Amino acid sequence: MAIDSITNPIKLKSSHPVGLLRGTVIFPGNSIPIVSGRSKSKAALDAAWEGDRVIVFVTQKNERIEDPKEADLYSVGTVCLLRRLIKIDGEYTVTAEGIMRVYIKSFLKTEPHMEAEIEEIPELYEKNEETEALMRTVKDQLKRFLELGGNSLFDPSSLSNWSHFSGSDDPNQLVNSISQAIDFKTIDKQQILEMVSAADRLRRVSELLAKEIRVLEIYQKISSHTQERVSKMTKEAILREQMRSIEEELGESGENQEIREFELKIRKANMPKEVREKATKELSRLSKMSSYNPEAAYIRNYLEWLTDLPWRVSGKIKIDLKKAQGILDEDHYGLSKVKERILEYLAVHKLSGKVKGPILCFVGPPGTGKTSIGKSIARALNRKFVKVSLGGVRDEAEIRGHRRTYVGSMPGRVIQGVKQANTTNPVFMLDEIDKLGADYRGDPSAALLEALDPEQNFAFSDHYLEVPYDLSNVMFITTANILDTIPPALRDRLEVIPYPGYTQDEKFHIAKKFLIPKIVKSHGLKEDQIDFNDEAINFIIQAYTREAGVRNLERELSAIVRKIARKIAEGEKVKSYAITTQVVEELLGPIKFIPQLAEIEDMVGASTGLSVTEAGGDVLFIEVTLMPGKGAVQLTGQLGEVMKESAQAAMSYVRSNWNKLSLPERFFHKVDVHVHVPEGAIPKDGPSAGIALTTAIVSAFTKISVRKDVAMTGEVTLRGRVLEIGGFKEKVLAAHRAGVKIVIAPEHNRKDLIDIPKYVQDDLEFHFVKHMDEVLKVALIRPPLPSQPKRVIPTHQPALA
Repeated sequence: MAIDSITNPIKLKSSHPVGLLRGTVIFPGNSIPIVSGRSKSKAALDAAWEGDRVIVFVTQKNERIEDPKEADLYSVGTVCLLRRLIKIDGEYTVTAEGIMRVYIKSFLKTEPHMEAEIEEIPELYEKNEETEALMRTVKDQLKRFLELGGNSLFDPSSLSNWSHFSGSDDPNQLVNSISQAIDFKTIDKQQILEMVSAADRLRRVSELLAKEIRVLEIYQKISSHTQERVSKMTKEAILREQMRSIEEELGESGENQEIREFELKIRKANMPKEVREKATKELSRLSKMSSYNPEAAYIRNYLEWLTDLPWRVSGKIKIDLKKAQGILDEDHYGLSKVKERILEYLAVHKLSGKVKGPILCFVGPPGTGKTSIGKSIARALNRKFVKVSLGGVRDEAEIRGHRRTYVGSMPGRVIQGVKQANTTNPVFMLDEIDKLGADYRGDPSAALLEALDPEQNFAFSDHYLEVPYDLSNVMFITTANILDTIPPALRDRLEVIPYPGYTQDEKFHIAKKFLIPKIVKSHGLKEDQIDFNDEAINFIIQAYTREAGVRNLERELSAIVRKIARKIAEGEKVKSYAITTQVVEELLGPIKFIPQLAEIEDMVGASTGLSVTEAGGDVLFIEVTLMPGKGAVQLTGQLGEVMKESAQAAMSYVRSNWNKLSLPERFFHKVDVHVHVPEGAIPKDGPSAGIALTTAIVSAFTKISVRKDVAMTGEVTLRGRVLEIGGFKEKVLAAHRAGVKIVIAPEHNRKDLIDIPKYVQDDLEFHFVKHMDEVLKVALIRPPLPSQPKRVIPTHQPALA
């Protein structure tokens, strides 16, 4: 039995999990941190942590072997107690305290982690004159080692406690502490760990210390020569400083010219009082400093940043609402809410003379024009435009800047962007704000809180500048694909403007008015050399793209224009190429997307739901099948927890309403229900598929088919109430793209019809419902009839299959 150094005794079992070490050895009585990234080691740590937190650490003979076998490990290791375990980015960081040395008698298993049968090596020693002499020798050598500057090879946590070594009477404890603290070679440490005799261990440590002392003595001699050379260089620097003083007296100093230039820049920069005082103080330090002082370069760089920043330089804003609307309409089709908000901002600014810059957040699927409209807004406002991409940024210093104590430090991206614009009131776009990360270096999203808060950003603090900077005149625009990953505190500061995705009619006009002219021009063609007819454009949108934005549409159009450009470059004599649906299919190949409902018939146990993803709305097919069993429910298709709960609620509703649905009283007890949502590689979650799940389950039990042209969305309760859902517009547009004719939605979503384009409303039949009974009347080809009170479940299973 070993004793836990803090509280409880540790019971040593006959076998324990084995952790693998590379390039290090743990000795009893010492606590060291270990970082583990290999799967076997992590599995062993998990097993130990979940158990008694005791693990055997064994060093491998060749540290280059990634997956060592039994023969690749030493036969002696150390039993350790895990004090702490932290999991970060796929790696485990643990603090392990060595308890005792053990022999590895045999390995009991190797997967998923190694486990070994062990035997304790007793820490025995005999108190005699030889042992005492060896201990005194080792202590004297250790003292000499430290006097020669061996501290750098020491574990810092061991250095501070010299009495721990000098006052130790236990030779094994002394050997363990020194061997752990000093950076001996791994093979030498392992040799000391395996030795049983305390006297032999002391001799080996003494030999290694003697070698280290000899190396340090040689090193000190070399350092002495180096110091002499440094002294000579210092003398030269002093002489140069004296020469500089003489030059100043004669008025010939080049550095004085630099100081005068900075003084002029500071006067012209029109800085606030406290910033000017800071710049003057730093300039005074620079003037007293030798040009050969490394810090002089840092101060010069700092003064250049302070003097180059636009402290009071702002672009002149000429507010013309009609012209601004014309610019927005010229650059982007649709996006009425975004344009309306910008024009409102301009109107308020025109009337009041000054208004705090809004913090807009454009949220929507990729390819919907969130980033490009930033440039149009800047053009409409007659301001400079700056864009910073935040995707993958994980360091707080990227936003707030690095402190000047670091080599190569500089301001954060916000201040860099303002300097790039050279004005205090640019349009500043923070792209992909939902993709900010966080790690041990800080949380960039937290650093943005101050910059994006109109009540605080008049005195934004950058770590590099160390003086407040006024960002209140900056118009910040952020973009994101989803809001879920944006922290609530940051989201609260944003005025969210959703981008629901484009309808087919909007895509058609965007392609005809914007994309095709741009693509034709960029490929070196003239507008009269290629002509897309309307039918061909609609055919490309329907058959070759399926997206909320227009990015893939632009790629397909570019592919067609490239092929035409090649024909012209090869000398084909055609005055103008007419692009028809037939030509499109010849150039782009077979149709990529067939209408999703075209091949689906009215089916039993299959319904169509509607969902919202990062790429916009989409249809969701739900299948239910029954099998002989005992009432189990199986859910597949990579469903999230919320969607699984919706399926359970749907089952509970069906079971509790057996009589209303014309089902036997104990219908559930002899069948298993399998609910599957196809496209299993795609994660799915959310409560809005509740009525679609319930409809498919009811259809499976009643054998009544679900209409193929019906799609539905809505959360269902255990009482059958249908609750409101989000993303109504995206879901309706997805249903329209898929060829659905009837949409069933919650009654509380009727108000959202105002956002649906008129031609989409004309193509679809909407049913707004409050209860599942209303859903079943529309979705099933016929409503289920109430069952007889005493109906008995059939004995033959096929009736329910």
